Amino acid sequence: MLDRPVDFDEHQIKDALADWGIHAQVLTHVPLGFGDHHWSATDTSGRRWFLTLADLAHKPFLGGDPDTALRNLRRAMDTAADLHDVHGLGFVVAPLRSTEGVTALRIGDRYALSVFPHMEGTPGDFGQRLTPEQRARVLDTLARLHGRTPPSDVRATPPTLDGADRLAGLTTAPEGIGDHGPFAGPTAELLSTHGAVLRERLDEFGHRAAEVDDARAVTTHGEPHPGNLLWRGSGPLLVDWDTVGLAVPERDLWLVTDDPDELARYARATGHRPDSALLTLYRLRWDLQDVVEFVDWFAAPHLRGPDTEQAWRDLGAILRRLEL
Repeated sequence: MLDRPVDFDEHQIKDALADWGIHAQVLTHVPLGFGDHHWSATDTSGRRWFLTLADLAHKPFLGGDPDTALRNLRRAMDTAADLHDVHGLGFVVAPLRSTEGVTALRIGDRYALSVFPHMEGTPGDFGQRLTPEQRARVLDTLARLHGRTPPSDVRATPPTLDGADRLAGLTTAPEGIGDHGPFAGPTAELLSTHGAVLRERLDEFGHRAAEVDDARAVTTHGEPHPGNLLWRGSGPLLVDWDTVGLAVPERDLWLVTDDPDELARYARATGHRPDSALLTLYRLRWDLQDVVEFVDWFAAPHLRGPDTEQAWRDLGAILRRLEL
């Protein structure tokens, strides 16, 4: 996130780092990404770590309440650690385990901290368009990931859409958004304008998702877009593994390319020919899930700030795209 969490004392992070044997001298907030909060920690020797603070109250894909979200976050972080430490996948930027073996440490009722090694490299941006050579390297990396036997505790992630019924209801009664912040009214107007198309797209998603054969499920990252890539000379590293899960390969592939010639490279490496219908399904799911999350955000108490302004712009862009 770009904003700091408004109800959180950063001194709690320094206290929690003791569970990793880290005595941080400097803690620097890093405005980055969307969803989690980040800091860089430096100890007295100059050694650095990258920290992620997950807001368990706003992790709908991990569970509807903080306790469930924490359990599933730990499963995801444990899976990433196993992929790196046990399966030898060096491109996985995995969390470090605390002295008690924990990959996500709860702080208070709402937050959980994960600690990562500081990695040098060139970060990507979410909206960045990769070069053909970069896309080829990402496909090679995903082929290695998908080809590994899944870790024993990896979570199944079928193509569901959390909050679909709630969103469908708001498209017919947008006044249900309420008036809890500056973007509530404008969001209700958007839902009124785009409601019919949203209902059509939700129905389309339901039909497509019902046809998925999960017998071909592999370990997927979930969000291997350019913003979750760190580039080094040997190729990309993958960060942000809270979305890791068992699913068909297309859950990852649609974010890389839909070019049949480029996807043929993946097919040669894995023996699996990507299904264009599944690529379309996951592209649609991504847009609809963003709509659900942004609408839920603006239906709850919120303030105007860099994150909400970006979410508002993104919501409008997605709804216009769904009209096409």
